[in-house]
Amino acid sequence: MAEPPTDEDSLARRIAAAREAESGRKDGSKQAENAGWQAASEFIGAMLAGAFIGWFIDRQFGTGPWGLIAMLLLGFVTGLYQSLRRQKILDQQTLASDDEDED
Repeated sequence: MAEPPTDEDSLARRIAAAREAESGRKDGSKQAENAGWQAASEFIGAMLAGAFIGWFIDRQFGTGPWGLIAMLLLGFVTGLYQSLRRQKILDQQTLASDDEDED
């Protein structure tokens, strides 16, 4: 005859289930963290690119700080637009995955 399950077996199953649930949660938060870092780096990159182009325009044409200021603002707007666009895509993916989970 088989022995009835002991409390240790039950505990081992609960621990395994908890570890599996925790690993799934970590993967989701890691993806969100990676998306955040990517959005931040794109935003900063757009600003730096705008600043460099503005600096270059000022050096070539002697326009003082106006090229730098204008291109820095353009880089800011571009970075903000890219960040908002990326967030919209991530929100749509989250909604789609939530809809799949409900089905």
